[in-house]
Amino acid sequence: MEYTYLGDTGLEVSRFCLGCMNFGSGEPWMIGDREQSKEILDRAIDLGINFLDTANVYSQGESEGIVGEAIEGRRDELVVATKVYGPMREGPNGQGLSRKHVLEQAERSLDRLGTDYIDLYQTHRWDENTPIEETLSALDHLVNEGKVRYVGASTMPNWKFQRALYTADVENYERFVCMQPEYNAVDRHEEANLLPVCEEEGVGVIPWSPLAGGFLTGKYERDTDPEEGLRADADEYTRNRFTEENWDVLDEVRAIADERDASPAQVSLAWLLHKPVVDAPIIGPRTIDHLEENVAAVDVDLSDEEIARIEGPKRPSWPAEGKD
Repeated sequence: MEYTYLGDTGLEVSRFCLGCMNFGSGEPWMIGDREQSKEILDRAIDLGINFLDTANVYSQGESEGIVGEAIEGRRDELVVATKVYGPMREGPNGQGLSRKHVLEQAERSLDRLGTDYIDLYQTHRWDENTPIEETLSALDHLVNEGKVRYVGASTMPNWKFQRALYTADVENYERFVCMQPEYNAVDRHEEANLLPVCEEEGVGVIPWSPLAGGFLTGKYERDTDPEEGLRADADEYTRNRFTEENWDVLDEVRAIADERDASPAQVSLAWLLHKPVVDAPIIGPRTIDHLEENVAAVDVDLSDEEIARIEGPKRPSWPAEGKD
């Protein structure tokens, strides 16, 4: 495994982050087995991954609970990240980024994770109903209390993220050190949105959905219905990737994979690792075999010509369809 620093911080993280959204039973495509989930996490640590990402909303805390059980006794060697924003109960103050909700959910995440501190606490989405000053003040409080080490954000328009960074600088609040955007070889809209400001401001980038919901693994075919049991069979997110431009990208990925005796997933992940702004793509394997395949992408060294072939069919633009 290779390691890097998260943005401009001194925090060392593995080049892959283990995404733990699959650890739970909230959706049909999730693992749905605590012991199997812990086995994947154990193997990830054996392979050198020290960076774990979950969220309170993943299966309503089930993912955090599984991670907490799995890391018991080896907490200090790991960088544990979780997120706050989504609905955790019905009624007023059950979601969002108000001071009340952020502080309440931080305590509950700490309990489920079985730890005294969270390495990286991230806002899962932008909250239109809460002033950013209120959210940053709450996060700053958690850092000052020693319950959080670093704060980060996920998924928002460039101007909102710049506003958050500017507010933190002006008000002397803890600053977001990383951004978690959707980014992969077929979803490149962030090249025209968040990535330029991340690069300019020294903000680490940990992309989610680096394989486009499984589309870039190459297990789907043009003009063919997804096989029963595959994620795209039940999940609209993956089916939305079935466009002509995206199939053209996948054709290039597959061709390069054949030339290199690699898998399409490895080539797709290697493409991300070659991006200077990217620190650690968040992989979400459902099996140990998939985990080992993904991690092996660190050894795939793409040429400039191969990168150009992958990027050729698409022109990044913002806003992307369905995003604002």
